[in-house]
Amino acid sequence: MLHGNTVHMDWIVAPLQLEFMRTAIAIGVMLGILCSVVGSFMLVRQMGMLGDAISHSVLAGLPVAYVLGLPLSVGAVVAGVLSALMLAWIESNSKLKIDTVMALILSTFLAIGVTLVSVLPGANRIDLIHVLFGNILGVTRGELWLTVAIAVSICLVTALFYKELLLYSLDPVGAQAAGLPVRWYYAGSITAITLTVVASLQTVGILLVIAMLVGPAMTAYLLVKELHEMMLWGAAIGASASVTGMYASYYLDVPSGAAIVLMVFAFFFLAFLFSPSQGLLTQPSSRQRAMRMLQGFAIWFNR
Repeated sequence: MLHGNTVHMDWIVAPLQLEFMRTAIAIGVMLGILCSVVGSFMLVRQMGMLGDAISHSVLAGLPVAYVLGLPLSVGAVVAGVLSALMLAWIESNSKLKIDTVMALILSTFLAIGVTLVSVLPGANRIDLIHVLFGNILGVTRGELWLTVAIAVSICLVTALFYKELLLYSLDPVGAQAAGLPVRWYYAGSITAITLTVVASLQTVGILLVIAMLVGPAMTAYLLVKELHEMMLWGAAIGASASVTGMYASYYLDVPSGAAIVLMVFAFFFLAFLFSPSQGLLTQPSSRQRAMRMLQGFAIWFNR
């Protein structure tokens, strides 16, 4: 028994003996918490696709920042906020639906980024593979502290203005009638999403960041009802997915960002099946539908 416990402890401790793993796990936990807080508001406001659009749009700012000698995060924030404001401006001044405008803005800013990488002198040194898919094992201490600063700032603002944000998220028209500056709240939401995307670039990259933003919040939504509970449960789920994903990446030798996202989906799928209030296999009506589906598949395969 003692030998078995020792083996288990070695399995847990071995990755932590490497500094880059400790840093990667730390930033993964912080991002799990940050993405849950921001993602919960996105879920309530039905802004999931907006997060996806911003995550792709930030690419346009990276080559400009690189050429000007600025941190890439500065260019990413400017491009992300600019794309969201342009999206809101086009939507408010036309009869086009938001999803249509979003698709155009996403692809346009992505095309701008790819073009600038090719045209601007020296911009082709940007590692687009790491930008697209992340490189959490290459995270520096400076990037870790930047993520901590972003996470603490957004969590603090959320705690201070929680009641106002809750009203704005659930009833924007009522919030405006109550005298809240809804345009500023919208701009703040966009900024928070953009900062979260920027903080996640090094970890999971542009293509996978939306899963971190909405996955833990979606999972928590299946388990609890209140927004603050969704944030807390989502934070625990996001942090757990980051840690288990990093261990899976270490022992299975798979890409870290992808492993984290797969763990996020695994937690979601478990909640989808076994949630006490909404689980597919825990509700009588859902169980009956699932059994009918399985019977239908069995009949189809036996033909």
